Amino acid sequence: MPELDEHTDISPSPPRELIEVDDELMGDIEELVRSKSDFLLLNIIQDLYPADIAHIMNRLENEQAEYVFGLLPGEVGGETLLHLDGSHREDLLKKLDRSRLQEVLIGMASDDAADIVGLLPQDEAAEILAKMDVRESSKVEELLHYDERTAGGIMEKETADVNYKDTVKKAIKEVREFAKTHKNVYSVYVTDDNGVLVGLVPLQDLLIHAPNRRMHKIMNPDVISVTTDVDQEEVARVVKKYGIISIPVTDNAGKLLGRITVDDIVDVIEEEHEEDVARLVGSEAIELERRSPAQIAFLRLPWVLITLVLEMFAGVVVHQFDKTLSQVILLASFMPIISAISGNTGLQSAAMIVRGIATGTINIKSWWIPVTRQFQTTLIIGSVCGLALATVGAVWHGRWVFGLAVGISMFLSINISGFVGTVTPMISKSLGFDPAITAGPFETAFQDVVGITIFLSIATMLLRWL
Repeated sequence: MPELDEHTDISPSPPRELIEVDDELMGDIEELVRSKSDFLLLNIIQDLYPADIAHIMNRLENEQAEYVFGLLPGEVGGETLLHLDGSHREDLLKKLDRSRLQEVLIGMASDDAADIVGLLPQDEAAEILAKMDVRESSKVEELLHYDERTAGGIMEKETADVNYKDTVKKAIKEVREFAKTHKNVYSVYVTDDNGVLVGLVPLQDLLIHAPNRRMHKIMNPDVISVTTDVDQEEVARVVKKYGIISIPVTDNAGKLLGRITVDDIVDVIEEEHEEDVARLVGSEAIELERRSPAQIAFLRLPWVLITLVLEMFAGVVVHQFDKTLSQVILLASFMPIISAISGNTGLQSAAMIVRGIATGTINIKSWWIPVTRQFQTTLIIGSVCGLALATVGAVWHGRWVFGLAVGISMFLSINISGFVGTVTPMISKSLGFDPAITAGPFETAFQDVVGITIFLSIATMLLRWL
């Protein structure tokens, strides 16, 4: 090992900056882009993390973002490209010079490279793959054959694996070589002579065993793994349940094919959450990306039209109670209040159930558990809101019977809405439908019809005292 003298520079490289991308910074960057001030622009972005650079580019027009991307070196450009939103990434890939794209793909993990190549037209993708290193292109091609929402679609082919007969010394040497070009090495996977996964060794365990110790002597044979066809949401559940940060992927015969690391799992969880939230209101996750107003309208229209048809029944109900409303017109003032509050309660219940189903904390076979818990919750909410509205109604109309009518209506509507919001996602799931799609629109429409019916029916029965 060389001696360090007084002239040896051992100071660490300057850390990248964590910044807040505010309107003032964006104004400065837009001005620098317009004036083509490359030096000043690079002075701002060269010390930023790729995720922050992508955040800046996402707030720029596509042409401006393309200009900024052109200033980035290959490795930084690759990481930045992965963090861009869908609209900017697609636009950039359409205009990006293919030699520049090939430069960006060099050094990317195979799963990330596959994500980018998968966005290209088939002929361009084939051209890019033909120019890549044979070993790297074969990995990408293999990943492209898997469904992008499965373990095979999100795994990376690169793994730190050794043979079960290898010594600790040899394993450490191979891991060192692997770590030179790959990040996030958490465990060493142990395979047999046929490449079948037979165990794993946490990285720190390599440091505490004798160099001549064989890997099969120190490995943990109880390996949690998934096959390539497992849905990405199920992979996220497994990782969360067992508290692991990297999970190996195998074929049905147990042969090690790749691994999924925690950063990919975070992406999956975020993607699934955005999708569930979008579907809960009758939209699609794709709308969270930048889309034209026409595209967004066509995504929403089917569910809006279905809800419109269902809501027409509420109009029919109101028409049937014309006589009641004409005698006590103040009833009309309380209808939207009851409908809105009870509908909101139902959506809250639906959201909790959809989330519970997605995370695996709710078991459809034990349906009575979430139903009981939600009913206990809505009993409290309904009692408080019903009492509050009853007091307001009695004071406003001057008769306690009117307050009783609106109070009971609120109480019953909230509890029925909570029940419907709880059971609808579970019924949808048991029938094979996506609970996130069906819960929102149908819950809202159903509650409007039922809530108004309950309210006006009770008011009609108590009308002789009003």
